[in-house]
Amino acid sequence: MFNKELDSEDFYYSPEGYIVFTEKYHLKRGYCCKSGCKHCPYGYDKKTGNFIKDNPKK
Repeated sequence: MFNKELDSEDFYYSPEGYIVFTEKYHLKRGYCCKSGCKHCPYGYDKKTGNFIKDNPKK
């Protein structure tokens, strides 16, 4: 389980009030949650259930 404190650069609030995690946060977490996140550096496509990128950005 990922249990680190969030930095202000790890997320922002959408106009609708949702928390949106940044690419920096996802890389810090270290794995893809397969939720189709807006800033996913792992290339997961929720519609197909596949990864469209081979490697995460570093």
